[in-house]
Amino acid sequence: MEKYKYNESNGLWYEIQGNYYLPCLKLPEEEQVHIGIWGQRHLNYLRENKRVLLSSLQLSGKLNSYLADIDKQAEEMCSRLIKQMSEREGITEQLKAENQMEWVRQMNNIRIRANEIVLRELIYNA
Repeated sequence: MEKYKYNESNGLWYEIQGNYYLPCLKLPEEEQVHIGIWGQRHLNYLRENKRVLLSSLQLSGKLNSYLADIDKQAEEMCSRLIKQMSEREGITEQLKAENQMEWVRQMNNIRIRANEIVLRELIYNA
């Protein structure tokens, strides 16, 4: 028996494994990009809740770029929310100079609220 066989009707090569010919398939090469904390959280969400979407992204070779895009969007959204909330609540550099602990307390509160919004709206809502 031949180890490899070519099927002209579908254009695939087949390799013998035991008594069966199985198609020789390769996933497309994926560009390696940095995926931050938001992308990692979204990946965990996909693993636990959206396995079909995760498989589709993996098989198409678009998972890394998808996660990098989600990560970038989440970072931008979080930064924008923090800036908007701090302006609306009147947290200024003057407060930072006069009462550092109060400034840190208020900024931590804003950062936590912004993170929760990003998680709810972007990361866990695919």
